[in-house]
Amino acid sequence: MENQIKVKPTTSALIAARKKEFLETNNMKGRQMYDHVQDDFKNARSFIDKSMKGTGIIYDDQFANHLCAWDINYPENPQRYESIIKRCNELGLIERCIKIQCRNATNDELLMKHSQSIIDILKSTDDTQSVDLLQTLSSKFDAIYFHPSTYKQSLLATGSSIELVKAICENKIQNGMAFIRPPGHHAMKSEFCGYCFFNNIAITAEYVLRHYSVSKILIVDWDVHHGQSTQQMFYDDPRVLYFSIHRYEHGQFWPNLRESDWDYTGNGDGQGFNINVPLNATGMRDTDYLAIFHQILLPVASEFQPDLILISSGYDAALGCPEGEMEVTPACYAHLVHSLMGFACGRVAVLLEGGYCLKSLAEGAALTLKSLLGDPCPSLDMTSNPCTSIMQTIQNVIFAHQKYWKCFQVDFLLSQSFKAVSMYSYDEEPLSVFPTVDCYPTQDISKIDEFSVLQHLISETQLLNINNKVCVSFDLIMDQKHESSESGHPECPGRISAILNMYNEFQLTHRLLILPSREAEESELLLAHSREHVDEMSNLHKLSPSELSEKEKCYDSVYLTTDTYKVSTLASGCLLQVVDSVMNNESASGVAVIRPPGHHAELDIACGFCIFNSVAIAASYALNKYGLKRIMILDWDIHFGNGTMRAFSSDPRVLYISIHRYQNAKFFPCSEEGSHKVTGSGSGEGYTINIPWNKNGMGDAEYISVMQNIILPVAYEFCPELVLVSAGFDAAVGDPLGGCKVTPECYGHLTHFLSSLANGKVILALEGGYNIDAVSYCMTMCTKALLGDPLPPLDLEFPICKNAQKTIKRVVNVQKNYWSCFKYFNYERSSKHSFSIND
Repeated sequence: MENQIKVKPTTSALIAARKKEFLETNNMKGRQMYDHVQDDFKNARSFIDKSMKGTGIIYDDQFANHLCAWDINYPENPQRYESIIKRCNELGLIERCIKIQCRNATNDELLMKHSQSIIDILKSTDDTQSVDLLQTLSSKFDAIYFHPSTYKQSLLATGSSIELVKAICENKIQNGMAFIRPPGHHAMKSEFCGYCFFNNIAITAEYVLRHYSVSKILIVDWDVHHGQSTQQMFYDDPRVLYFSIHRYEHGQFWPNLRESDWDYTGNGDGQGFNINVPLNATGMRDTDYLAIFHQILLPVASEFQPDLILISSGYDAALGCPEGEMEVTPACYAHLVHSLMGFACGRVAVLLEGGYCLKSLAEGAALTLKSLLGDPCPSLDMTSNPCTSIMQTIQNVIFAHQKYWKCFQVDFLLSQSFKAVSMYSYDEEPLSVFPTVDCYPTQDISKIDEFSVLQHLISETQLLNINNKVCVSFDLIMDQKHESSESGHPECPGRISAILNMYNEFQLTHRLLILPSREAEESELLLAHSREHVDEMSNLHKLSPSELSEKEKCYDSVYLTTDTYKVSTLASGCLLQVVDSVMNNESASGVAVIRPPGHHAELDIACGFCIFNSVAIAASYALNKYGLKRIMILDWDIHFGNGTMRAFSSDPRVLYISIHRYQNAKFFPCSEEGSHKVTGSGSGEGYTINIPWNKNGMGDAEYISVMQNIILPVAYEFCPELVLVSAGFDAAVGDPLGGCKVTPECYGHLTHFLSSLANGKVILALEGGYNIDAVSYCMTMCTKALLGDPLPPLDLEFPICKNAQKTIKRVVNVQKNYWSCFKYFNYERSSKHSFSIND
């Protein structure tokens, strides 16, 4: 092996040194370390009885009454509602939901955001049978039609939205979706606008703020039209963070407002709480929307930590919609909502807004509901790159909000010379009388092939609903044997039983599919190890204690017993059991509670407490048995997984990502192969990503930032069919070796982010982690994430530390040569742009 430690300290001396370092790092001198650790478990323990509740649904066939009597082609029509309900029934989704009773909004509720005069105008149309009178009234408003049922149906839409969110706030349901119409986000205080009469989401948000102990609401509006009314209603309110992604084209797209651009950030106390992401080109795809989420929304949401999330869910950016002219796939909406479900303790309400291609509308809404129900997200085709236009917009938004959000106050997002540009080119005079027929986009016949593409997407998308959400494999023999003769050795029996006991304490065990254990066969071990190494380990039981002790000297940080081979083959075999269960769709995801760890074990030698590399064996096993083409291994153990990296360094089928403490190759295993400069070799070049910390003390904010800025963008571009996690928890707070301070709940959130990948096929395999309490809580939080349970909110310290910023910048600068998601991060950009605002 290369870079061996010249002077090998005893394990006890190593622990003592790490404990001293931990105390100094956290200014904890004179106080017991584990008292401090226990404090850090409070957040996790507070969720001991919180599990995934049901998903609520609001719908009523009265929502099909409102229609345009003088124009049968009007896009905001009853078929929108009917197509959604039909598709949800086809997929068996509605019967899995908890139905919430609809009701009408009261006048007092409407007055929270609307004037009495505008309410009275709509009320005056109630049951009016004169089509001419209704059409004349419609001409006074932009993109509006009235029907005799419009008033009652608008009351029902708003009242039903309130009822859905009330059920969430009163813990009757976990999350929910309202299939309502007419939409609402364009309805202003004293003006109807854009198919909208009452602003359902704004009234609901205001209701919650007044009646429940909710102080922070995130409204995400992904309708392709800017929800200008929602923006106006909370523009100076710091309790509501309004985030809108909308087609803009420098003001040329409806509603043609200057205030829809990126530099409108809020007013007064609400400055920074209005984030517009204007799309200045058509044809935006999944990659573009995910880039917005990864680089803007998720970091801001992580810092904001909302109590509740409301989504203005329009589907007019979906492929085939003539109004949006975008190309977002229906499956993408499942990923968007899933990424938000990790926030606000899972309290997410989705309210229907626009969407005018019935096929993509129905599919997008149905897949959103499936995601809320906890079903795996369908895999996406991420072969396209984020377009230049969207990256320019993202940089403009970050530029505008750097002074408000600490998550953006880092030196790896923008160059110091960056200057943003705002362009507004709409100069048409406002109308006093609006058209009431043929006043909407129609389907371009030249784009009719989009429908065949859409139908192909729908038919080819794999939709899974697997009864067993999580399987687990273990064997208590691993917990009773293979123990070092050296007192106080950190890799000791007890780690497995501690995790299982914590499962019981959190009442998880009965919710897991318990798999039988087995030993890995010799042929399986040979998938990642040489014959000589396997034979050598298999003969350990023949050696005396003194011979075993002598043999240990041949390895770096390894102890050997007569039980080593049996326990190590059990570890690998249990992980393979999980792989089989997940790949055969018996379980959606899985956990292998195993020891000893494996990621340091190389082809022909044991290393760092590791005998056989279980994760490397599992990856090779899955490639061979199931014919997989892409596997992602994420190794978040604090130590660089030298064995796993070497096993796949030239294999483009396996993407290996490691987050580890490096200290410029001075932290175990002290290998320069853990450097950010190492990217793989041969055809595997670019498929190794090292994220090396050169400083101790990294915490939740640093790990979440790495997940959002590096891991998720690359993972989506790679599109794995299976995700394996080398789940070491020695970066956890209180670990005697790691010297970092990642909380158990942070590991849960990392797992939640990963679970949107690979159709949910995510498997965690226990590696390191040597504070037994910390390991138990960490694995429990990860398991709860896989089960879809709400997770404790994080208390993130932004901006992340300078050393972490430097690491991320170095990694991106190297990896942008291989991954298109990084190619627009150009820190050395020399071109300067003038900042201009056209009022």
